Amino acid sequence: QVQLVDSGGGLVQAGGSLRLSCTASGFTLDKYAIGWFRQAPGKEREGVSCIMNVDGSIYYATSVKGRFTISRDNAAKNTVYLQMNSLKPEDTAVYYCAARYFPRGAVQYLCDGTSDPRHWGNGTLVTVSS
Repeated sequence: QVQLVDSGGGLVQAGGSLRLSCTASGFTLDKYAIGWFRQAPGKEREGVSCIMNVDGSIYYATSVKGRFTISRDNAAKNTVYLQMNSLKPEDTAVYYCAARYFPRGAVQYLCDGTSDPRHWGNGTLVTVSS
């Protein structure tokens, strides 16, 4: 059974940090692109950061560039992380990891909606208090 499990959300004060994890089971992520998306109440879903496993290319949304870092566990190969530093109240949202088979192309396409993910995690809530 193909499954993505995302975790690591919580409540943190502004300026704090959290690390989200996304683990895949039932398939391997070798030729996939994996992304972190978020949706706040009343707002559209936003592609925060995406990584392409074939070549390691990475995309960040402007809103998080310099504060968030996406990475992969090269040993486990099926886990992707999102390190979130200098968190702001406007980062409050449900964060979802998602994946799509993506052996070539621009990794931005997964994040900007050009190529929709095929697999989704259940989401993890991040709340940043001011």
